[in-house]
Amino acid sequence: MRRYLFLLLFIIIFSALMANSNLVMEIDIQGNKNIETPLIQSLLTFEVGSVIQPNDISKSMKNLYQLGVFDDVQVEAYELERGIGLRVTVSEYPIVESVSFKGNKRVTTDKIKELVNLKKGSYWAPFLKNELERTILDQYKEKGYHLAKVDFEVEELANNKVNVKVKIEEGDKVTIKSIKIHGNQQVPSKKILGEMKTKESSLFRSGKFEEEKFEEDMNRIVDYYNKKGFIDARIINREINIVKGRYVIDIYLYEGESYEFGEITVSGNERFTDEIIISQFKFKDDDVFDLEKFNEQLSGVASMYYEEGYIYSNFEHELEKDGNDINIHLKITENNRAKVHKIKIAGNKRTKEKVIRRNLVIVPGDYFRQSKVIRTQQNIYNMGFFEPDISLDYEPINKKGDIDLILGVTDKSAGTANGGIGINSQDGIVGQLSVSNNNLLGNAWKASLSWEFGNDSQNYQFEFTNPYLLDTDTMIGFNVYHTTKEWDTYDLRTSGGAIRLGRPLYFLNYTKIVASYSYSAKEYSILSSVNPDNVSSELRRLNDIGWQYTSSITTSISRDSRDNVFFPTSGSNIMLYSELAGGPLQGDFSYFKQIAQMSWYMQTFWKFVLRTKWRFGYVTGYNDSEVPPDERFYLGGTGADGLRGYADQSIGPIDGGSREIIFSTEYAWPITGDQIVGLLFLDAGDSFNKLENFNFWNMKKGGGIGLRVRSPFGLIGFDYAYNFDKDSWEPHFQFGTTF
Repeated sequence: MRRYLFLLLFIIIFSALMANSNLVMEIDIQGNKNIETPLIQSLLTFEVGSVIQPNDISKSMKNLYQLGVFDDVQVEAYELERGIGLRVTVSEYPIVESVSFKGNKRVTTDKIKELVNLKKGSYWAPFLKNELERTILDQYKEKGYHLAKVDFEVEELANNKVNVKVKIEEGDKVTIKSIKIHGNQQVPSKKILGEMKTKESSLFRSGKFEEEKFEEDMNRIVDYYNKKGFIDARIINREINIVKGRYVIDIYLYEGESYEFGEITVSGNERFTDEIIISQFKFKDDDVFDLEKFNEQLSGVASMYYEEGYIYSNFEHELEKDGNDINIHLKITENNRAKVHKIKIAGNKRTKEKVIRRNLVIVPGDYFRQSKVIRTQQNIYNMGFFEPDISLDYEPINKKGDIDLILGVTDKSAGTANGGIGINSQDGIVGQLSVSNNNLLGNAWKASLSWEFGNDSQNYQFEFTNPYLLDTDTMIGFNVYHTTKEWDTYDLRTSGGAIRLGRPLYFLNYTKIVASYSYSAKEYSILSSVNPDNVSSELRRLNDIGWQYTSSITTSISRDSRDNVFFPTSGSNIMLYSELAGGPLQGDFSYFKQIAQMSWYMQTFWKFVLRTKWRFGYVTGYNDSEVPPDERFYLGGTGADGLRGYADQSIGPIDGGSREIIFSTEYAWPITGDQIVGLLFLDAGDSFNKLENFNFWNMKKGGGIGLRVRSPFGLIGFDYAYNFDKDSWEPHFQFGTTF
């Protein structure tokens, strides 16, 4: 027993002595000149009083090297009375005192400095030379200078500092002399070269060689062959040589055979029949097998399943050659159908969540439907409170495949205080000042105070709208206003207000009805420069009476299925408007007014959108009353009754028409998203009093080019229109949209 106790005591004492020999008693850091000692100490994995571990040295050296400022790091151990000392010796990279560039003409010094990020105070390490050289040469290659060379002169100074001089030899611009295709027997070289964006130099082409674009061209060639039925086509090799300072490119390819579309079979499908799935593939007999077209139509099959909630479905296809045909076997794994459990909304800081949820088309408990999710995203964006990038993600929550949807939004400013000024053909200098908020207190309440002014008009207005009265789908709003406007023969002053209520019509998608009541006072004054005998008897009567009052109700039914209210690419916007004034509502004017307007939107190619608008209007008095002059139709200029190419309100009878017809077509394209849009347009229309006076061939016509800009001041538009009748041009400036 004593022997075992003695052995145990010996082991304990020996272990203590061994541990004590690896105890760090002191750390000596040497060689650092610009790097503070505490920073070096913080990167060491050992400290005074700790027992050194086998990998502490290597970890510490790695940490110091990763700092990127040391050329060499050494760690040495030396014995002390009760442990060890560690000496850490570092050798720092020199510090750049100055950087200069010589020989660069095609690329500015400022541009190079921006790219290389080498400046006074940086550390100069040998590996930087290769990085800097590659970065500079890449910039020259983008400009076509593929023979450029870069060299470095490094002058050593005192205190471990250096001057770096970057010497650039630009050389001549290298263009493409020739591109030759080899191995093509069934497709002409001209067709292949036409698919490439890399082109030979010519009078109208620079012939610049861009490696990334060239690699994309290799894929374009194969894709082109695949569209022609050559499914085995591939690029065998490509040779790029510089001969006498110009590129000579040789492309070697294998065509294979061209195949036609054969039979298609389906397996694994239960949700849809074979016939429904096969009907999605629109190939005809003897059509060449277009791989791109096939993949697009296969995506259509996938969309069918996603629309029904089968978001986990897989689609595998095998292409089987049968003589000159390609037979396709489509294997579908449907998996479980996903049901939406929760819808989570993230990122909304200003807008209350309940406001966003009112715009959801898909709701918890629904099966996932792709169309409903897309419409939900469109609805949320069309609110105008968020940036366009409304993200969508989902989380599976159980083995059945049910999911939580996650909608991510990014707030944008809803409140603005703005102003603007422009030129209008009718009013000369026009402008507006306004304070508005489209999302007051995060409730989607809209409030605005505005002043619009011009040489011949003034308009003051306050407006408020709550689209969700008492947290229901009932809209309520009101506005008060005062306007003064000078017409051709008279001045008109109007003060009034209106209150309105609206509700969606759930049995008609995208449709709502709005009813309002308005009351206003008007005063007509014949201009002093106008002879009263040259105006209508009705206007003379109104001039003599003074203030007159209008009491009216209006009803509008609208259906808006546009995918994007700021730049629609699909859908339509239809509006039916009716107004009844006077009669049982009292007031001094009695008339009935109806307007129907229909707009359609269709994307043609790329992002070009065809937009068409038809507008029809009719107004008549009753109870032996005349229609007020300002309630009649005056076409021209911009606005709801605009016809570009003509001055504002210059088309129609001198006292205004009781009927109007407007046809307008625009071809629009985005310049920067839906923020700046360019357009070509053609307008035609007329205003008249009797239907027999209307002649389709005598309608007034104007056409031209325009620009729309979404700014902090709202939508600003400028159009330059040609008047086909007068053979003249008319500029138009406007706030808001008329289409």
